[in-house]
Amino acid sequence: MILVGQSPLSLDNFSELLFKQKEIELDEAALKKVNDNFNFLKKFSSNKLIYGINTGFGPMAQYKVNEENILQLQYNLIRSHSSGSGKLMDPLLSKALMIARLNSFMQAYSGVHTEVIELLKDLINKNINPCIYEHGGVGASGDLVQLAHLGLVLIGEGEVLFEGEIYPTIEIFNRFDIKPLSIHIREGLAILNGTSAMTGIGMINIIQAHKLVAWSVLFSAMINEIVEAFDDHYSLELNIVKHHKGQNKIAAIMRHILKDSKMIRDRSEHLYNPDNLDQEVFEDKVQEYYSLRCVTQVLGPIYDTIAQAENVVVNELNSVNDNPVIDHENKNIFHGGNFHGDYVSLEMDKLKIAITKLSMLSERQLNYLLNNKLNQKLPPFVNLGVLGFNFGMQGMQFTATSTVAENQTLSFPMYVHSIPNNNDNQDIVSMGCNAALMTKKVIDNSFEVLAIQLMTILQAIDYMECQDRLSTISRELYEKVRIIFPKFIEDQPKYKDLKRVKDFLESSEHLIAFEN
Repeated sequence: MILVGQSPLSLDNFSELLFKQKEIELDEAALKKVNDNFNFLKKFSSNKLIYGINTGFGPMAQYKVNEENILQLQYNLIRSHSSGSGKLMDPLLSKALMIARLNSFMQAYSGVHTEVIELLKDLINKNINPCIYEHGGVGASGDLVQLAHLGLVLIGEGEVLFEGEIYPTIEIFNRFDIKPLSIHIREGLAILNGTSAMTGIGMINIIQAHKLVAWSVLFSAMINEIVEAFDDHYSLELNIVKHHKGQNKIAAIMRHILKDSKMIRDRSEHLYNPDNLDQEVFEDKVQEYYSLRCVTQVLGPIYDTIAQAENVVVNELNSVNDNPVIDHENKNIFHGGNFHGDYVSLEMDKLKIAITKLSMLSERQLNYLLNNKLNQKLPPFVNLGVLGFNFGMQGMQFTATSTVAENQTLSFPMYVHSIPNNNDNQDIVSMGCNAALMTKKVIDNSFEVLAIQLMTILQAIDYMECQDRLSTISRELYEKVRIIFPKFIEDQPKYKDLKRVKDFLESSEHLIAFEN
């Protein structure tokens, strides 16, 4: 169980809820604060004009709503804004959205009844996920459209995804004896008016980005083994004089992976030895290509970017991000713009640029292995069959190249792509949910590229018959993946192999590269 409300949720907490099926338990002290906050709002809002309680919304806030219509106003908001389109979000994203919204409510500044929190907890724990569409929110008055579809489900309408099928919400509610939410004061606006869609998706993106950079370091190390590179480019001495945390972390991981490799060479034994210097043209490369030699400098800033994104998005996860803020301790209500998603939007854009660069590094390393004129060790396309008759990894390179090209195009930032709307009330917006979804696409694409890279690395190892000379960590990965992707010589369709290897990389909870 993960206790929500007592202390801030961490990335690890979030990951356990999503990927290890841990259940949520609500902290009783935090629930009491939520109830106190609701009771304060109920009393304070009497005979006052308060946005979204007895007024219209957005530019319609100048219109007062009569007392007898204030509860129906909340239902109208949910139903009118359930206007999403495009593809349905993956159930994992919908669950992440609900966790983020629940955690925001548990801060006790939203004026909601505890009923909505208990309902969200039940849906999360039972893996009943609202059908939410990708297109809709502009990420400024919160993720209005995406969260409206959550609200629609909470009031017992719309559709849910359960066990891989779409059902009318009320059918699943009846099956589990779940009571739909009844609006008490402002639950409609509180559900819609937040950054929980972009935040939930952003948290998943960061979890997956951590996996990508770990695999990228490991694959980079294995390629250095295959080509029998020198060890100084990831040495402590070379990297420590560059004062970046990420670069030095990547170098340390590479040293850990390669510590017992029998293939990496010591430069002093080869190029610093006078016995090897009496030749005009050296067969050995004095320095490797950048995609092999500059791994710490390329992956270092990517590592740092992920760390920064984690810090910002986890802060957002544990923040109050709706409007107005109901402050029962100071006995006041504060109107503003905590629903604005700029923090998340900017970090998602930075993250997708970083991951695109990671996929570009992977593609260049792949190209090095496939081009015999560059590596001068392997047959063209790491073809283990008959040259000219068989094709090896030739076809798969096209997939990797085109996918990286898509990443490069997707890397145009959403953060600077504000379009005013809502009668110009929302005259500058974050596009945060779009940014998070595009980043997810870049991350998904990158797992495909790295899967192709790994498949090629394994074929190269088999060609060189160097399994016994690999580092322990490299050998362990080789043996694990060969179970799901056996060595091949004759040409066969590879799309199913690609999916299996990609699934392995995406779902692996244990990343060998980070073992100590």
